[in-house]
Amino acid sequence: MYTLQSRYITVEGAIGTGKTSLALLLSSKYNGRAILEVVEKNPFLPHFYDDIKNYAFLTKIFFLLSHYGQQVKTIRQDLFQQLSFADYMFAKDRIFAHLTPSGSELAMYEHFYKIVFRDIPVPNLTVYLKASTGLLMKRIMSRGRSFERNISVRYIDRLNGYYEDYFSDQSNFLQTKLVTVNTDGLDFVGNLHNIRVYLSKDIGKR
Repeated sequence: MYTLQSRYITVEGAIGTGKTSLALLLSSKYNGRAILEVVEKNPFLPHFYDDIKNYAFLTKIFFLLSHYGQQVKTIRQDLFQQLSFADYMFAKDRIFAHLTPSGSELAMYEHFYKIVFRDIPVPNLTVYLKASTGLLMKRIMSRGRSFERNISVRYIDRLNGYYEDYFSDQSNFLQTKLVTVNTDGLDFVGNLHNIRVYLSKDIGKR
C-alpha cells in the first residue's frame, strides 16, 4: 500500500494541464481532502478573454481574494491534520497577474498580494504539471468551457513561458518539495501508477 508522507500537496500548471483531475484522483486514492479552485464563480472571467486589457485587473483581484478566503478557511479546518490536495497554489495568482496588468495596476496588485500572502500556508509538496502549448490548446478546446472559447494560442504560450520561468527558479521552493511532471503523452487519470512513479521520492510502501 502506498502512503504519502506530505500532508498538504498542491498541483499546479498552466491552463489545461489537468490540475483538478489529478487533485481529485489523488484525494480519492489516498482518502484525502480536495481543495478546488472555484473558477466559474468569478463574474469577470466570461469577459476576460474577450477584453483582457479592461478586465485583467478585476479578474485577478477577484481570484486573489477568493483564493485567500479559501486558504484561510482551510487553515481553520486544521489543514495539516488531514491529507489535503489542492488544484492550485496561492502563488499562481502572481504568475497570472504579471502576465496581464501593467503599470499602476500591477503595483496595486503587488501591494494587495504581499499583505495577504503572509497568512497563506506553505505546502509540503508541489506537483508541477507541464505540457506543450499545442496540447494545452487541444485540451482547453475539448473541455468546451464557454468562457474559454476565445482564449488565444498566444496567451497560452506566454502563460506557459511564465510558468516555466517560475518553476525553474529554485528560490521559489526553498520550503516546498517540487516534483515536475511532463504530461505530454502521460495519461495519469487513466493510470495512477504513472504519477506514483513521479512521486516516488515522497511515497513509501507499507
